[in-house]
Amino acid sequence: MGDALILYVDAFYISPYAFSCFVALREKGVAFETRVVPLQEQAQRRPEYRDRSLTARVPALVHGGFWLSESSAIDEYLEEILPPPAHPALYPRGARERARARQMQAWLRSDLGALREERPTTTMFYARAERPLSDAGRAAAEKLVRVTEQSLAPGAAHLFDAWSIADSDLAFMLQRLLRNDESVPERVREYAERQWQRPSIREWVERERIPLVPYEG
Repeated sequence: MGDALILYVDAFYISPYAFSCFVALREKGVAFETRVVPLQEQAQRRPEYRDRSLTARVPALVHGGFWLSESSAIDEYLEEILPPPAHPALYPRGARERARARQMQAWLRSDLGALREERPTTTMFYARAERPLSDAGRAAAEKLVRVTEQSLAPGAAHLFDAWSIADSDLAFMLQRLLRNDESVPERVREYAERQWQRPSIREWVERERIPLVPYEG
């Protein structure tokens, strides 16, 4: 593939959406460049980024002169331009399993708002949460656990026969609970921690981060 790939990410490396695309690119095994968008400086709203990304958010992928934003769209684009078997798959082979993986991704991005608000990603990589979950936060956490248990076959290491990008996205959401010492069933904990050890994920998790500065997305 001749055109360079550039992934725009947040300066603190805490966006679950930038995480998903970073992992996808690493799993594909291709060279790419990361560039930082300092959200704390409102850089995403500057015309040179806003007008190309359309949504003025991170992540954004640049492939040659083509710009694409929204993480699930980026993940699916990478699967199409870097298809298996020449490159490792991001999605299951079967149509129904692929649909389930996309369902999981869409759900994680559109639901569980109370959990995302009360256990933001800053509490995963910087200071832990100090307040207990509210009733709404607890209900969201319980829903997350329930969906995980229903989606994960007994004894399974992944949601499907093999790893998919949906596993990484789900594990990231579960880590909002685990990194803040919330109680979850052992099977769910083992699944999330197993996913967390994947090399592509460890590279994101273990990177050195700059000091956190409060910002509005």
